[in-house]
Amino acid sequence: MTNSVRHIICNVGAFLASISCQAIMPTEAVFANETADTTKLNVLLYNASKIADPQERIAVVGREFIGTPYVAGTLEGTPEELKVNLDQLDCTTFVETVLTIAYTAGEHRTSWRDYVYNLEKIRYRNGTLNGYASRLHYFSDWVVDNIHRGNIKEHTNRMPAIDWAVKTLDFMSSNRDKYPAMKDSAEFERIKNYEIGYRNHRYPYIKASKLSNKTTIAALKEGDIVALTTKTPGLDVSHMGIIIKKDDIPYLMHASSKKGCVIIDNMPLTEYIRRNGNTGLRVIRLNE
Repeated sequence: MTNSVRHIICNVGAFLASISCQAIMPTEAVFANETADTTKLNVLLYNASKIADPQERIAVVGREFIGTPYVAGTLEGTPEELKVNLDQLDCTTFVETVLTIAYTAGEHRTSWRDYVYNLEKIRYRNGTLNGYASRLHYFSDWVVDNIHRGNIKEHTNRMPAIDWAVKTLDFMSSNRDKYPAMKDSAEFERIKNYEIGYRNHRYPYIKASKLSNKTTIAALKEGDIVALTTKTPGLDVSHMGIIIKKDDIPYLMHASSKKGCVIIDNMPLTEYIRRNGNTGLRVIRLNE
């Protein structure tokens, strides 16, 4: 996963969010294609706002991106900027884009400015862009931060058969040369400081061997966001996607580097995980 290793709504919160959204100016986001992207976002948000069920909303929005080219590293570059690119996606930005559209539409907000506001809220620590290290690079860090702010919920530990993994997340600092932004010593130290909080980090996952269980398969819903766990030292998750069901069998909708675009994989999820050597998966749902 190249880019990142991607609410409790009350009247007061909605009011404050509305004020913040109205304050956003176009120059605060960097678009790959501003005219096309803002137009597409407005259409997607309007259509998605008509779908009451968040799971269905995520699945429907995700399908709109099938065929979008896979391109890695679209968020990279210095200084860190709030980038929007609907024409080139990797596994992280695909899930993040779909989730943000679904989240924004669930608030009945239908402007691209609302999307930009929520994108920053979901992508960055405490919802605020403050340099490269403020991006939530590790999946576990992204989950903890977004759960804390009421944006999502982890559903893994509510599944029928779960196990627990304990890992120290330090892949980025251990592979500094893979991340050009960490040539900056200050950003490198900030990443290391955040990693300290994930020493011996414990998180739930469903083992690959248990995914063929009929009860587990039935518990997975179309529109679930799934993160595929990995054996790689220092890393919790290596790929992300969205569950699509065909004849009650879960398949993975994802940005595929192998196929070069966003697809619904032709292999059932259990077979995909087996062939790619993942240890299992985690399940995330939108909090509405």
